Amino acid sequence: MKQLGTLDSAFINLEQANTPQHIGGFGIYDPSTAPDGFVRFKEVIANFEQRLKKMPIMRTRLIEVPFGLDKPYWVIDENFDTEFHLRHIALPKPGDWRQLCIQAARLHARPLDMSRPLWECYIIEGLDNIPGLPKGAFAIYTKMHHSLIDGAGSQSFMQALHDLEPSPRSIPAEDTTGEDQAYAPVAITPARLLRNAAINNVSSSVGLVKGTLKLAGGLIRTALDIRSEKLPAYPSAPKSRFDAPVGPHRVFDASLFSLDDFKAMRRATDTTINDIAVAVVAGALREYLQHHGELPDESLAASMPVNIRGKGAQTDDNNQIAAIMSLIHTDIEEPVDRLLAISRSMTGAKKFVDTPLADPIKVAGIFNPWLSKRVARWYVNGRMTERLPMGNCCGVITNVMGPPVPLYCAGAQLVQYYPMGLLTAGGGLFHAVFSMAGTLSISAIADREAMPDPEFYRQCLDNSFKALKESVAQRYQAATPVKKNVLVKNKARRKGKASVNKSAVAQRKAATRKESQRRQ
Repeated sequence: MKQLGTLDSAFINLEQANTPQHIGGFGIYDPSTAPDGFVRFKEVIANFEQRLKKMPIMRTRLIEVPFGLDKPYWVIDENFDTEFHLRHIALPKPGDWRQLCIQAARLHARPLDMSRPLWECYIIEGLDNIPGLPKGAFAIYTKMHHSLIDGAGSQSFMQALHDLEPSPRSIPAEDTTGEDQAYAPVAITPARLLRNAAINNVSSSVGLVKGTLKLAGGLIRTALDIRSEKLPAYPSAPKSRFDAPVGPHRVFDASLFSLDDFKAMRRATDTTINDIAVAVVAGALREYLQHHGELPDESLAASMPVNIRGKGAQTDDNNQIAAIMSLIHTDIEEPVDRLLAISRSMTGAKKFVDTPLADPIKVAGIFNPWLSKRVARWYVNGRMTERLPMGNCCGVITNVMGPPVPLYCAGAQLVQYYPMGLLTAGGGLFHAVFSMAGTLSISAIADREAMPDPEFYRQCLDNSFKALKESVAQRYQAATPVKKNVLVKNKARRKGKASVNKSAVAQRKAATRKESQRRQ
């Protein structure tokens, strides 16, 4: 068996009925690439069973220490049953995008069975009336407890459960022999767990004192750095409808965009893909709140997870993330001005990654579960998000890069993917940005009371993207580059009598250079 680390334990301790701590998402697959042109449910099961042999963590269950005196353990579930975790359902009629979003939100709202391996998969058929999908397309919705995996690690999970070619390969026997000894079953008795807890509590008490002193020192240094302007001022933002206590129900919707459009805007504005995605979200929130008469005069702020793998000390935690807070400038109406302000704020926010302000969730994993779970329950049941003076946050925006190559499940090609995050007690909105195969999706999962009209919010995302693209094109006149093959065709058509207007190109370059100097 293997004991959970601090951050992984935090997600177990924060598990509540209204805020289950799992993440997930659903992919849409084209079965025409499979060898027979269609995929059977038993083939998907067989495909998963093969790959789960290489992922022992997905076959483990949680062992709690009596009285919550120590962090829990992972141990291989000797009664693991793939078919319990992999289920087959179909959308109700008419099988359109709205029905798929409702089904995904309903599945995502249900807590996992904490006595079993902490994940589930659903193969969803009946996607018959969703425009743009190939005939016979199906979806696979997956949810995993955050203690198992974080957003950055989910890419490895996706690659492990998929093939790189349509013809499914068999995993060599040498790759599947033997269990991972770190999770192997042992003689587990309450007495043994309590003995381990006593030993761990002695060492953790010393670590807790050192950690507390280190945290206090870090907070003092951070405050001094802010005061001396070595660090920017920490964001302060007004509340919104998404800061309210979260209920048990969820809504979901998403928009799909061309990645080339985002890359063109990135080049034109000298920003990043992530900056542009945040700007699209900010524009959508601005329109949505304005529609409901709730847009504050000051800018909203959002929390943004940061992958810290390879940075600083390495741990055995499945989760290796921090979180930064940044203004998203919903108070700025003009799309490009908003984008440039977001880019500046994001640059400043990243300076907080190495400070204690980026690790607030670790607090829930530092103390033993007995204490942490009670504090979490008090915080939720007492509706402390309404009473305590906290740094207000309109939600989470995370950006996950998808696989750079096509992926296949039982021969069916993954053609679209939409991540789904978790909501916290006072955070009723979660955006996930995901790029794959020339597309970029922006997904939004929210508390149903905070966002009763997710279809309208998806329209706000579309409107925000369109407005930003048009504004970039007008200001820079070079948002969409002319492709080389288009130039070749034009030259051939004109038989060499005309080419690209060099004067116009020079003027555009001069204008771009002048604008860059102005921004600096």
